[in-house]
Amino acid sequence: MHLTHDPAAPAADTIAFDDFLKVDIRVGTILSAEPYPEARKPAYKLLIDFGAGIGRKQSSAQITENHALDELPGRQVAAVVNFPPRQIGKFMSQVLTLGFADDAGAVMLFAPDRPVPNGSRLF
Repeated sequence: MHLTHDPAAPAADTIAFDDFLKVDIRVGTILSAEPYPEARKPAYKLLIDFGAGIGRKQSSAQITENHALDELPGRQVAAVVNFPPRQIGKFMSQVLTLGFADDAGAVMLFAPDRPVPNGSRLF
C-alpha cells in the first residue's frame, strides 16, 4: 500500500490542485479502539467520530507499535473519508486513518496540534 517510507525519496509526480481537492481529509475523535487479532499485520479497530456531516466511521489501523489501545479514545486523528470502504479480513474499514513512518517504519498517527471541531477539512 505504501510507496516508500524513505524520507530522502524525491517528491511524487506533480498533480493538479483540483486532484488534491478530490481527496477529502477530515479530523475526527477516536471513540473506541480494540485489538484486531485476525488482521494479517498487527492492527487496531477504531471507531472515529467525524461530526454531523460525516458521522461515525470505522477504520483498521496498523498503529500497534507506537500507540497503546488505552491512549487512543479521545485522541483526534486525520483520515481520508471519501475512499471506498475496504475489506480488511472480516472487518470493513470505512476511512483511511493517516500517519507517518517513524525511523523504524512504524506508523505514528497524524493529528492537529490543538483540538479542532470534528469534521474539519484539511486545506
